[in-house]
Amino acid sequence: MDKISIIIPVYKVEPYIKKCLDSVITQTHTNLEILLINDGSPDNCGEICDEYTIKDSRIKVFHKENGGLSSALNVGLEYASGDYIGFVDSDDWIEPDMFEHLLETIQCVDISICSYFKNIGDVTESISNIKNIPNDVIQTEQMLLYPLKRDYYMGFCGYVWNKLYRAEVIKRSGLQFDENIKYAMDILFYETLVTQEKCIGRYINKPLYHYRQREGAITKSESFDVKIDILEVYKRVEELLPIEHKYWARGFYCYHASVILQLAFKKRNRTLFDFMKNEIRVHMQDYEQTNVEFPQKIERMKELVSLPFQ
Repeated sequence: MDKISIIIPVYKVEPYIKKCLDSVITQTHTNLEILLINDGSPDNCGEICDEYTIKDSRIKVFHKENGGLSSALNVGLEYASGDYIGFVDSDDWIEPDMFEHLLETIQCVDISICSYFKNIGDVTESISNIKNIPNDVIQTEQMLLYPLKRDYYMGFCGYVWNKLYRAEVIKRSGLQFDENIKYAMDILFYETLVTQEKCIGRYINKPLYHYRQREGAITKSESFDVKIDILEVYKRVEELLPIEHKYWARGFYCYHASVILQLAFKKRNRTLFDFMKNEIRVHMQDYEQTNVEFPQKIERMKELVSLPFQ
């Protein structure tokens, strides 16, 4: 039976980690290597991880000084010995048959992908695509573009956690998560891997992963350093794309510049506000091109770029 290495970075998730781990150890595919990377968590997460090694011999725990999410993921990649590699965030959880389905689907391709649920408090939303993804092999070009056409293919996305990867593809690439990036390192990892190894994939149109959105998560951070990282990410993603598709990355760059603009306005940072407004103007044509079927979004962006700093 094929072995799957599941990498779970752990940091300040004490209220959620047991639900996560329980969902992993009860997977219908049982040949698992479960790698828990305790990234210097200051709460009781480290102790909980150690307790679970007594419950399940498939669990291996690595305790390290805090170095950030990318460094924790890289420890997992270093020690993963399975035929396939998957990722789960330690505040999320998964359906019992997620990895069974992903394993069935990855045959003859490099990456298998499933849709997911978004969980906010007690509310669960099933994420689906506006446009259909054929139940067939997805070629490299579309593997690159689906995460960037997010409004059409929200269920695909660029996260690493709703996917299963052939370990030999990752090992052959020598690729690691960029430890200088605090936010959106997953889309950079994914796009680089697909480009470098010319990956093909298959998609399961069924939500199997539960993505918990919560206060305190890095995605909710209002740190300028964290938010600005994502601009660097999309500049690097742009470099990976063929010239005829680069505007998709620039459109995403424009969107995230607008997020930072609103944060700069809220925090009264005039210098950053003016800089982001200029970045939006520079990339507005790309944003319009990527949102041609969403005129309300274009109008909203135009409103933001005309927002006075008062």
